[in-house]
Amino acid sequence: MGSYYNDSDKGVRGFQSYKLNSRGKNREREIELLTSGLRRIIEHSSNKGKDVIFLCIGSDRYIGDSLGPLVGSMLNERNIPYLVYGTLEEPVHAFNLKETLKIINRRFKNPLIFSIDASLGAMEQVGYVIFEEGPLIPGKALETFLPEVGDYHFKGIVNYIDPLPKSQFLNDTRLHTVMTLSKVIVEVIARIEDVDIGTNVQ
Repeated sequence: MGSYYNDSDKGVRGFQSYKLNSRGKNREREIELLTSGLRRIIEHSSNKGKDVIFLCIGSDRYIGDSLGPLVGSMLNERNIPYLVYGTLEEPVHAFNLKETLKIINRRFKNPLIFSIDASLGAMEQVGYVIFEEGPLIPGKALETFLPEVGDYHFKGIVNYIDPLPKSQFLNDTRLHTVMTLSKVIVEVIARIEDVDIGTNVQ
């Protein structure tokens, strides 16, 4: 589980960052924009011969940390044409992340990795999907620092930060929120093969 503190709407800047409201009235349009940007990134990397990997991080033992494994399982059910690590059956979490990264690095040479994890943010950010360029730092919100992972990453804001112990949010998060965020992230990725590359994301 990560942590997202910036509550400014940065929008798209050369497609380095994008914020999508999973419950907003413009959700379909926002999904299209993010999908189009992802396709551009993937096509650029594919031209360089890179394998594309979605690394879904989290644990199925806690609702607040289950977004990653849920996304991974849903992606496999949709038969996406990309490699997926981290599912409900075989989650990638704090105890096996380092070993999983070793396996990926042994198997693939310089792959394009999209990491996916749950995150905490401000109250008004709950229900948002954040897509950013650069690596994710899993466990940051719970002060359990793990290796930075990913060339790009998705964060689903599943709960907000307040004075309560952060670990409590693992069990004090609504399953409905996690499922809604998971479905939106899966929809963004699953549509990559169908999206019109001419969609304007600027």
